Amino acid sequence: MTANAMMLVRDVPQSGPPPAHFEKVSCYYCKGTDWADFLTAQDDLTGRPGTFTFITCKRCGLRYQNPRLRIEHVKDFYDNEYIAHRKKTDWGPLTQFFNWVMDRHDRQKEKLVRRYVKLGPKTDVLDVGCAVGTFLQKLRARHGARVVGVDFKDLRGCQSLEGVEFHCGLFYEQALERERFDAITMWHFLEHDYDPLRTLQTARELLKSSGYLVIEVPRLDSLTFRLYGDRWPGVQAPQHTVLYDRKMLLRMVRKAGLEVVDYLPYGAFPAFFYFFAGAAFKLLKGKGLNLSKAIYPYFVGQVLFAPILAFEKHLNFAMQTVICRRED
Repeated sequence: MTANAMMLVRDVPQSGPPPAHFEKVSCYYCKGTDWADFLTAQDDLTGRPGTFTFITCKRCGLRYQNPRLRIEHVKDFYDNEYIAHRKKTDWGPLTQFFNWVMDRHDRQKEKLVRRYVKLGPKTDVLDVGCAVGTFLQKLRARHGARVVGVDFKDLRGCQSLEGVEFHCGLFYEQALERERFDAITMWHFLEHDYDPLRTLQTARELLKSSGYLVIEVPRLDSLTFRLYGDRWPGVQAPQHTVLYDRKMLLRMVRKAGLEVVDYLPYGAFPAFFYFFAGAAFKLLKGKGLNLSKAIYPYFVGQVLFAPILAFEKHLNFAMQTVICRRED
């Protein structure tokens, strides 16, 4: 490994999860128990040791992690260095750039939601997997929206959750009012879920008859997966439990009683991160990505990739977004 690559590596203990921490599961879509191996992966993001297996259901074709870590043990992989939960604010000379990138991500989410939902003081918005809540805070500040967040990690100490009705725990176990929300968003949440069909059914129950559900996930049948394979950032083992191609994502939401309003071959999350991280994961081979060091080459790469990224909304780079409503 080169000296530059060594700078990106995280320092983590070298011991994998014991077999007792895993459980076998049937298919999330069809409950099938007959499968074929798809790929094996490592925790390329944090560098924690272990090998994780994804399989293909022979009945419906869904790709998912099996066996998976039991939910009480996967929480260890969502530490304070996990991207969505990071509280660090000082990024040296690139702090302003980092803040702009993160704010742009929230602006892109807001822009996408506003296509379908009129945001205002009487709008109720729920973000599932809200993390530190910056997206909800933006909706609250700009539109006066009534905002609610759910995350299975207790992040109530975050200043960015001030004014947000925050619920800690599994989404489908929360005591939320039926038909309350004008918009429910799931930004890179459904691929982490341990019961995605139940989650989608719960979202359907919580939506108003005029409400919309916005789901963004990595797209398995994408250019970046073809480039990186088992080092594709969308695999992100063991946190990601399901790998959705376009066909299976649409089948899943329809099975939950949701009508597909729109499908987009892109998302609010920047596709460039998948190009960059995939290349880094290939180079580092499971050693983990030090985000504090990676921000410098990421900045340079984003500038160089700008001409290609101009076509992101028209090409199948990495992301997919589906917009749904209740099917009555």
